[in-house]
Amino acid sequence: MNWISNVVRPKIRSILRREVPENLWIKCPETGQLVFYKDVEANQFVIPVSNYHMRMSPAARLKSMFDNETWFDVALPEVTADPLKFRDQERYADRLKSARTKTGLKDAFKLGYGKLDSLPVVIAVQDFDFMGGSLGMAAGEAVIKGLDTAVEKACPFVLFAASGGARMQEGILSLMQMPRTTIAVQRMRDARKPYIVVLTNPTTGGVTASYAMLGDVHIAEPGALIGFAGPRVIEQTIREKLPEGFQKAEYLREHGMVDMVIHRHHLRATVARLCRLLTKAPAGAAQSRLPVPSPPAEPAPSAAPA
Repeated sequence: MNWISNVVRPKIRSILRREVPENLWIKCPETGQLVFYKDVEANQFVIPVSNYHMRMSPAARLKSMFDNETWFDVALPEVTADPLKFRDQERYADRLKSARTKTGLKDAFKLGYGKLDSLPVVIAVQDFDFMGGSLGMAAGEAVIKGLDTAVEKACPFVLFAASGGARMQEGILSLMQMPRTTIAVQRMRDARKPYIVVLTNPTTGGVTASYAMLGDVHIAEPGALIGFAGPRVIEQTIREKLPEGFQKAEYLREHGMVDMVIHRHHLRATVARLCRLLTKAPAGAAQSRLPVPSPPAEPAPSAAPA
């Protein structure tokens, strides 16, 4: 028996053929830089050198915001899954099934209730990976549920927006969510509780035309694309060349459309300061002097996934 050819070589081949995980590396969309996924994850999904802000999953976003990375999940209302029995290249019901399998969510939103710097808050995160974060009946109900929960708990509501617009598979029913969410925002305003919107990349379409631009304070992440129609559509409509960086977060801040552009590493502290300022809570107050959150009636306690 030739141990070199029969033993050593097969072992070497098995090592060389070992499968590499698909997410081992991340390529920066701006510079083409390759970075280890674990390094990007540890950096809150910001590419270290270029500072490009990658998308964050709802669970990762909530984990980065809540004290001790722990919160209570707020159950979302049930809606008709496919009200129009819509079909294009494939059935809408099948698209929903694929999106739910991919993201682990029932729709494009995840709601959490807990403490941010010892202050009780409700946080809603829109997931662009769920059919482009599109606004349909379920997403509209999620926004309304989040706002109503904040009113009920007398605490701030923070929304992380990321969307391509209304969900075409639900037709007029998706467009009806724009005025419905606007009314819910007004209830929040009547309760005199702060509503803070964080605009992430991208936030466009009907979401921008409704709840995403109705906050008391609008924060944008660096480089985020924010607008109603896309730049190409606008150029084709007005037949003019748009300015450099048009609809980018920094351009909108310079022209008064957003209040501030905040790096993700400073986002939690900034939102916490705003919540304290707008609720007139003293800075560094002892936890015993602040309202203690109790879980909403529907969900069970949920900790951030490992």
